[in-house]
Amino acid sequence: MPAFMLTECTCIALRAVSRKVTAVYDDALSPFGITIAQYGLLRRIGRAGTTSLTELGRSAELDRSTVGRNVRVLEAMGLVGSASGEDQREAKVSLSDEGRTVLDAAGGAWRVAQEAIEARIGTETAATLRSLAATL
Repeated sequence: MPAFMLTECTCIALRAVSRKVTAVYDDALSPFGITIAQYGLLRRIGRAGTTSLTELGRSAELDRSTVGRNVRVLEAMGLVGSASGEDQREAKVSLSDEGRTVLDAAGGAWRVAQEAIEARIGTETAATLRSLAATL
């Protein structure tokens, strides 16, 4: 029996699941030079077109400082660009052409990882996990 199942701590169990699932997605996305966390931010930015760090943090359920650090990495990779918004204190971010290319190219790999996870745990369990995330 895996060690995490020996605990009654829901948090420890969920963190173990998260690490294992993240590894599957990260492995699939590695040929594109991004992680699942970066892919998720790129998708959110791509859907928004242009968004503030505050709005991005809200939609990703991350604090602004975490989003800022992650966006700086994406910017250094050439995947996003930023500019001052109407309020000079708030940066706006959007995908660069390279970011759009990477996001589009990585979509198939993301789908393969998604299908691999669902094949392993079942579509019903995967749906339950997504529902749990929305509930909490």
